[in-house]
Amino acid sequence: MTETKQKSDLSRAFSEDGELKTHVGGQALLEGIMMRGKYNWSVAVREPQGTIYLEERDLASGKDKNGWLYWPFVRGCRAFVESLTLGYKALSIAAEHAYLEDDENAAESSPEPSGVVGAQEGSAQKLDPLSKDNVVDDPRSLRSAPLGPDDTCSPDAEESPSHDFSWKRDFGHPDEMIDALGAQRTLEVVTEPAVETSLEEEEKQDASASEKKPLLSDKEMLISMVLGLVMGVVLFIVAPAFITNLIVGEYDDRTLLWNIVDGVLRVAIFIFYIWLIGRMSDIKRMFGYHGAEHKTIHCFEHGLPLTPENARSFPRLHVRCGTAFLITVMIIAILVYTITPIDALIEAWGVPSGAPKLVLVIVVRILLMPVIAGIAYEVTVKWAGSHPNNPLVKVILWPGMQMQYLTTREPDDGQIECAIEAMKLVLAREEREAAASAE
Repeated sequence: MTETKQKSDLSRAFSEDGELKTHVGGQALLEGIMMRGKYNWSVAVREPQGTIYLEERDLASGKDKNGWLYWPFVRGCRAFVESLTLGYKALSIAAEHAYLEDDENAAESSPEPSGVVGAQEGSAQKLDPLSKDNVVDDPRSLRSAPLGPDDTCSPDAEESPSHDFSWKRDFGHPDEMIDALGAQRTLEVVTEPAVETSLEEEEKQDASASEKKPLLSDKEMLISMVLGLVMGVVLFIVAPAFITNLIVGEYDDRTLLWNIVDGVLRVAIFIFYIWLIGRMSDIKRMFGYHGAEHKTIHCFEHGLPLTPENARSFPRLHVRCGTAFLITVMIIAILVYTITPIDALIEAWGVPSGAPKLVLVIVVRILLMPVIAGIAYEVTVKWAGSHPNNPLVKVILWPGMQMQYLTTREPDDGQIECAIEAMKLVLAREEREAAASAE
């Protein structure tokens, strides 16, 4: 036990990788987790009142109609686009339930208990909060006691004779102001009588709540995703290329050095970006859910029951994390950009120096992104995921594993519980599909 505690999370992630290599993957959300399996994806979000909101949706596969999208090197681009789309949808669901309006929270007198059962497409359910035994008194039921002589701010305790209120004479004497303005001496908070609702009305309310429109429409989600991609291109392709041009000079003058400096700047900007956003409180919480996702998957891959106690003992780093994929993309990009004969295109097309040459380099880099993503997917997901014990795999995954120290944090039990509930929905669906196919 002492030896295990002395090991770093990095060494534990490699040495304690479970025997069961699950295909289930996840993504940290705002106060929640998204888990994705073969047939569905699920979201578990911790709501402000402590309940866990659960939702799962079917995962449609287009393999029968578009089999070419599953070819080697092509499937990496498809997986990237699918992950980006599902990620935005899951973030929209999480934002809708993690930050409910205060009026809605105040209107809910108690969480609606529900067991964990399999749900259909688009269905939702709630779990009781961890602190469900804690009872909070309703402040509306409190009434203040009548004011006594010792409670007044008047210099004299005896009641003064009644007279008309005068701002010049009586301002600053609360007793005189209260009597003159006709206010009640006993302060009472008036509450409206409780309205009894029938079971049918409650079911209608639940149905209307479940049919609540998402925070972002499909159009708004598409615009947000496009803006995010544009920002990524500007931050991680355009900016490094522009800075490299200032440092090294024209691309075709020193091509190898230009690509190396450009790649180092890209990785440095990415690391700084992750470090910077990681200082925000909400992102810190999200990184905690990222760690909870890894611990839960570790727990499942070791064949242990999915409980916070079991999952807590595992490292927060995981060898099959998407962070390793992103870092691998940046490293492979340096190799691909270096061997691409952009300088030959510049010479053949007679591209003038300055801005035109730099624009051509940036455009070629953007066009090569699908190729780079496809190669990185084959390396990190298919090959490295199938050969975790290969020493070369550890070398290739080492940079991405180091990045996980920035993108994960030690989770609390509530965060682990969310990850477990999301994963249970995915596993339950796969068990049902397996049983159906066996019959």
